[in-house]
Amino acid sequence: MSSTDGVHVVVGASGGTGRALVRELLGRGHRVRAVNRSGRLDAPPDVEEVAGDARDAERMREVCRGAGVVYNTVNVPFAQWRESFPAAVDGILAGARAAGATMVFADDTWMYGRVTGPMTEELPYRPVSDKGVLRAWLAERVIAAHTRGQVRTVIGRAPELYGPAVESVLGHNLFGPALTHGPALWVGDLDQPLGPMFIDDFAHGLAELGEHEAALGRTWHLPTPEPITARAFLDLLSAQAHRPARTLRLGERSARTLGLVWPVAREGAEMLYQFRQPHVIDATDYTTAFGPGQVTSYEHGIAQTLRWYSTTPRRPLLDIGR
Repeated sequence: MSSTDGVHVVVGASGGTGRALVRELLGRGHRVRAVNRSGRLDAPPDVEEVAGDARDAERMREVCRGAGVVYNTVNVPFAQWRESFPAAVDGILAGARAAGATMVFADDTWMYGRVTGPMTEELPYRPVSDKGVLRAWLAERVIAAHTRGQVRTVIGRAPELYGPAVESVLGHNLFGPALTHGPALWVGDLDQPLGPMFIDDFAHGLAELGEHEAALGRTWHLPTPEPITARAFLDLLSAQAHRPARTLRLGERSARTLGLVWPVAREGAEMLYQFRQPHVIDATDYTTAFGPGQVTSYEHGIAQTLRWYSTTPRRPLLDIGR
């Protein structure tokens, strides 16, 4: 079965990446099966909604039946990473293997650790946090499944994400306050290079990887706009929201102190080093192989995200998982 045949299965379809990917795949004319634990997604009528826990390998074999491509966009809560993430990856690999499908894994850059410039796919894994170690191990596990001939796999990697339904540092910590006159919360250096990716661009890149046999068996960094700084991003956000943004800069010590009483802050504090250094990826390999990709300008991405936040209930600050 080629990657263009069969249904395209999105596991973890209730998160920001999964929702964007469902939209992208529908736009490409694919049959889409959206999977989350409840099976209730409010997806478009032509999407098949299915309940399934990614940690349950037998259930994943059932929900992936007839698949041409399976996308792993599962978003495990921070506190459950060590317990649940490996089982979820193994479960989805089992489902893709049983279906003879390609598995596309949505990944981040936490495994690279401290850097001084743009991140390339050739960088060694030197994680400096427990979550970075786990991310490195999961990525190696996904590629090893391909190397051993068990499952065709490919990894699409993004830096910090933003957009509708995205849980990230660039999410409701910035966009919610822009609409409510509260202070925007930033967790690092306001003037380091930053290359955030709009969620629809991430979905586009993941879908492309699922359609190219030449992509398989390795990791690809997906294209982003030219780097910006957090300060400049906030200026654009202020202009789009038509009100000046007040910024509260939260350092590592403050985040760790807050973590004494707020579990989400405690779990996320170890990742804040990323925002005190350049947080930019180099996507030259991808653009050379597959073209420029889809790159949404910051102005357009911010405008779309503000529209979503203006119609969506507010959420607590500092939930910096995906």
